[in-house]
Amino acid sequence: MSKSADKAGGKTIRVLIADDHAIVREGLKQILADTPNIVVEGEAENGLSAVQLVRGCDSNVLLLDISMPDRSGIEVLKQIRKEKPALAVLMLSMHREDQYAVRSLKAGASGYLNKQSAPAELVNAIRQVASGRKYISPELAQELANHVSDDHEEVPHACLSDREFQTLTMIASGMAVSQIAEELTLSVKTVSMYRSRLLAKMKLRHNAELTHYAIKHKLVD
Repeated sequence: MSKSADKAGGKTIRVLIADDHAIVREGLKQILADTPNIVVEGEAENGLSAVQLVRGCDSNVLLLDISMPDRSGIEVLKQIRKEKPALAVLMLSMHREDQYAVRSLKAGASGYLNKQSAPAELVNAIRQVASGRKYISPELAQELANHVSDDHEEVPHACLSDREFQTLTMIASGMAVSQIAEELTLSVKTVSMYRSRLLAKMKLRHNAELTHYAIKHKLVD
């Protein structure tokens, strides 16, 4: 797609939506239905469907929820980047940007946007990533600038895998292992394994220390 595609009168930007909440998909479609030169070509309600949808379409942008019921959005992102490297993927999330944005960008996302953002910001983000550029909000840009300017060692949670980091934030938010297993469609044994690994990697002893760490580093609200 040419870089003029995101300008009025340019080529149409073809968008796919992957989110497990029907009301969110409908809201996104409504916003984009009123937007010139942007059309929604398809939608998916889970990670597997998202991958299959991408394989069957030649779209420009995928709006991908980071919290999918069957696979994490970042796992889906990594697979899509392998199969369709030219597709721009804009991650959507209810999580604060400093939690998952950097992980998303490192995994190959073209941008990261909080679901509470204004419709105009969503449209701007879609046009920007469709033109081949990256998108981050001004707030995240400032956060990243502060992070770079600070002279500090890499934080312990940076060594966690995506699933381990997701487990950390969910435990710190007060969820039990059984609840996390149900939310992620995993076995309790698997979630317990992620918990054990992240505690070992971060040299923490139990959930109380984990929660204290997460609050201290602003990983949970």
